[in-house]
Amino acid sequence: MKRLFVAVDGGATKTDVVLGTAAGEVLASVRGPASSPHYVGVPGCVAIIDALVTEARAVAALPAGTTIDRAEVYLAGADLPVEVDVLHKAVGDAGWAREHRVDNDTFALLRAGTDARDAVAVVCGTGINCLGRDAAGRAARFPSLGQISGDWGGGEHLAALALYRAARGEDGRDGPTALSAAVAAHFGQSTVEEVAAGLHLDEIPKERIAELSPVLFAVAAAGDATARRLVARQADEIVALVRVAATRLRLRDAPYAVVLGGGVLAARHPLLMEAVEEGIAAHSPHATLTLLAAPPVTGAALLALDAFGAPHSAGRALRETLGRPSGG
Repeated sequence: MKRLFVAVDGGATKTDVVLGTAAGEVLASVRGPASSPHYVGVPGCVAIIDALVTEARAVAALPAGTTIDRAEVYLAGADLPVEVDVLHKAVGDAGWAREHRVDNDTFALLRAGTDARDAVAVVCGTGINCLGRDAAGRAARFPSLGQISGDWGGGEHLAALALYRAARGEDGRDGPTALSAAVAAHFGQSTVEEVAAGLHLDEIPKERIAELSPVLFAVAAAGDATARRLVARQADEIVALVRVAATRLRLRDAPYAVVLGGGVLAARHPLLMEAVEEGIAAHSPHATLTLLAAPPVTGAALLALDAFGAPHSAGRALRETLGRPSGG
């Protein structure tokens, strides 16, 4: 009888669930809303994933009572050991599979990006995080709790900084910046002061501030000094995360893989990518960089195959299927 797995990548914007076999066959692939427990809480997280697992079972036409052998669940927001423990118990109580593992979504991103055993991954999307691992099984990880744990950057932070610098550039507290006009225009206003008032009075939903990250990169690409400094600072942070993780694992003088993922990096902004590549090469000359192309849930599924001891051919089959663009 075929061994079955369910793989989950739950993030701050979406959740992907894959149901497959130990041979690398994908029986179902479904997507739903954000399930990060930081946004929806642990019960909400489990409820969202449970609905998607049920949907995946239906798509795969699994007979009633069919047992799934393993669940690999990777979540944005599973940062501290205590959070992982709580989520591990909640997933166990949900009963999706006979065995399960729960951890931070950077593990899925790292596995999706490389088969190398010595590797470091940085995700720069809504927020920012980093994970390193070596062939001996050691890991280098960060709390990733935002500014309270020393983090800098990610799409939400960059967007907020774009608004901040736009406001100060407009009223004279800082030097002039093209961000002022760009931010005002993005919201259909004449001034950043009008944007701020609209946000304060709830005439503009505060969630829309996150839209300013691409605006920042566009203004930087056009040559604005203030915007370019913010992009350079983001690059410095990514380079620093890789440096620290590689130093902890004693990889800096060895060949190792660097996997870059998340929406900010996936946009391939030249200013950011060139600075990141140069910075990593300066401290790790033998590192090889990969910008993640596969969906991170691929990594969760590959970790299931690893746990099964599946052959490499199974992983190749899985990557081929999940790497195809969806129709429609």
